[in-house]
Amino acid sequence: MTERFLTGRTALVTGSTSGIGLAIAATLGAAGARVIVHGLGSTEEISHAEQTVRDAGAASAHFLPGDLADHVAIEHLMQQAGPLDILVNNAGIQHTAPIAEMPPAQWDRILAINLSAVFHSMRWALPNRAARGFGRVINVASVHGLVASVQKAPYVAAKHGVIGLSKVAALEYAAHGDRSSGGITINCICPGFVETALIEPQIQSRAAHHGGDRDAGIRDLLGEKQPSLRMALPDDIAALALWLCRREAHNLNGAAIPVDGGWTAA
Repeated sequence: MTERFLTGRTALVTGSTSGIGLAIAATLGAAGARVIVHGLGSTEEISHAEQTVRDAGAASAHFLPGDLADHVAIEHLMQQAGPLDILVNNAGIQHTAPIAEMPPAQWDRILAINLSAVFHSMRWALPNRAARGFGRVINVASVHGLVASVQKAPYVAAKHGVIGLSKVAALEYAAHGDRSSGGITINCICPGFVETALIEPQIQSRAAHHGGDRDAGIRDLLGEKQPSLRMALPDDIAALALWLCRREAHNLNGAAIPVDGGWTAA
């Protein structure tokens, strides 16, 4: 049974109706947290996400909407959420195209959701934590916050920005709290390839060139970037996020932690 060390804590996980975000929400719930679910999806998908988090053992789980491209909507979301102990900024979007062909509207929307929303949510969440001596912000950046890839200019720019922004916040709040309270930390998790529904079409496309062998398709896809030749699972990312919430993590602050199978080691 998971140690319920987050009993009495409240967590907001953006983009938590599926994938990595849902895994993080469920894992925090299993440790006893009250979890606010947020993200896109049909009524059924949202209800399923809430139930998944409850079934994991969350003290409570309920959904709050909020368009992360709109700072007024973010303020409303944060006001509805109330005081938070844990903020996980996981939501993000992607659009690939060469710089010369990138639609300006896509650039603006990706920067708004992937970077500006992180600023606006932290701006609301952190001052309240300073007085209480405990707070965790976990920003799910990306390996693309550490290295670049072609045709991903807004995504790479946003994720590099998230890491820089997180370092500034970590410095500003590092002295609040103490070892006993757990302090306030702001860190980034930087996943490489993670096995989610979003990446499944790429896997199947590569598998088709190997007689339908899915594992061969994964190795083919990852061979270009990820030396381990295996993907992380959403639960792997969630386990790291959970550890960052422990009091023992009070001095791990301002870090960008790669979970990339060696991608950034070269």
